[in-house]
Amino acid sequence: MERAVRVAALVVAGGRGQRFGGPVPKQYRRLGDRAILAHTVAALQAHPQIDRVQMVIHRDDRDLYEAAVAGLDLPPPVLGGATRQESVRAGLEALAAWQPALVLIHDSVRPLVSALVIERVIAALAHGKAAMAGVPVADTLKRVADGVVTGTVERQGLWRAQTPQGFHYAEILAAHRALAAAGREMTDDGMIAEAAGMAVMIVPGAEDNFKITTEADLRLAELLVRERPRI
Repeated sequence: MERAVRVAALVVAGGRGQRFGGPVPKQYRRLGDRAILAHTVAALQAHPQIDRVQMVIHRDDRDLYEAAVAGLDLPPPVLGGATRQESVRAGLEALAAWQPALVLIHDSVRPLVSALVIERVIAALAHGKAAMAGVPVADTLKRVADGVVTGTVERQGLWRAQTPQGFHYAEILAAHRALAAAGREMTDDGMIAEAAGMAVMIVPGAEDNFKITTEADLRLAELLVRERPRI
């Protein structure tokens, strides 16, 4: 029986991955026996609290996308915009007809997200309008100018933001629309929620819920995938 609270996951896969390099965007690179993107989708689809996974892709990647998600039951993808913010807004608008109560926004290249991290973000939304996964900063942080250390940043209270970032759907859609109308750009949906006056809660993420940005990240992900049962 369908639950009263509908939860959608919006996966943003429209990036070009310039820092990663290579002939194809990094979300379509192989991780084990399938694309990075396919691992991400499978992790979200396997979670019992997520009812729908909606993809946002680049308009030039349709063939790559179809090959990557072959065999996965997904609604038609949404074509993203010129920026991540535009792509997320396009995905949110596409969910309007389905009317989710909650939406999780997740990076396509965080394929090792766990069920526990997803559960924590969703649980936090019972107590507020916005929540994100994150991990406390453990390293000493230095402020640098022209290659010279100019100071040490106090790390107490600092966290590294991860995804998923979860929101009450109506509120984050309104926040994205307002930002677009004002002609402002932000790189993080948590920042957009903050700008709209929402208190953004943070819940423990996980070190292995990292964003694949470099070849070294991909090699580490390959080692971790081997240790996990296939979803």
